[in-house]
Amino acid sequence: MKIIEKEQVRQLLKPGICIELMKDAMLGLENGTYAQPARLITIMPNTAKFGFMPAYVGSYFGAKVISAYAPNMGTGYPSHIGYVMLFESEHSTVAGMIEAGSITEIRTGAVSAAATDLLARKDAHSLAFVGAGAQARSHLAAIREIREITSVTVYDLFPEAARRFKKEMEAAYQIPVQVCESVAEAVKEADIICTVSPSKEPSLYASMVRPGTHINAVGTFTPNTREVASDLVAASRLYADQVEAMKLESGEYLIPLQEGLITEAHILGSIGGLLAGKAEGRKDDSQITLFDALGLAVEDVACARYVYEQLQAGSDCV
Repeated sequence: MKIIEKEQVRQLLKPGICIELMKDAMLGLENGTYAQPARLITIMPNTAKFGFMPAYVGSYFGAKVISAYAPNMGTGYPSHIGYVMLFESEHSTVAGMIEAGSITEIRTGAVSAAATDLLARKDAHSLAFVGAGAQARSHLAAIREIREITSVTVYDLFPEAARRFKKEMEAAYQIPVQVCESVAEAVKEADIICTVSPSKEPSLYASMVRPGTHINAVGTFTPNTREVASDLVAASRLYADQVEAMKLESGEYLIPLQEGLITEAHILGSIGGLLAGKAEGRKDDSQITLFDALGLAVEDVACARYVYEQLQAGSDCV
């Protein structure tokens, strides 16, 4: 059994590669060649969300076992801590344990990039972030693979975090980054918006978003938390990473549904459904599209499989 830590994951799981892995994972889940049961998330007494997330991806199956602990954000500790435990399917033996925080960070940005590629306008060049943490970094790294990003704006509740993001991302990608004093300022001219904060209450409203924008809502994943307000969800074309999961877990969907602002028919499909030609995407350049990402175990296990197989093949990346 191999134990694979984050340094090796980051060397092998590059954003461009991961985008294609995520397209395959979501299409496989949609077509039934891959499978995942409902995940189990338990709130610990210290407020940590402790998750067990199993999935089957053909030649391998496994589960991500992880804690998501929001108070770690902005400290020296990661907000997501755990491993993906990987089994090979032929004999069901343990193949390895792969550090999950790095997988979660990289694949989440890659999934949003896949959704953005399918749903954002082709001429989308300006990118806004609500939140300046690790997920903002992974989203910029991935989205620049599928669109020519020429400007970035960012708002964070902690201004120093936004300033660090600006310094690091301008050095890494030579793209100008503007630090903003409010969410409204950050998103007002954006073609693509990524909400990547752990906020329990909405920060993004319909009045803030111009026609034609694409939104990736990423930061929350429970029925009573959300980043996008009900009026904006109602005004958007709504897509899931998995429709069944959205109906169980997404506050972005469940709260406006309970308020009577939308119906179940408001979910237009999944990213896998778009890839399979089962769902219809953007119809014109004036529509607002919204991808609500909960995160799927099939994405984590597919990444773990890739990293493990690369190491087994003796990749010269490590």
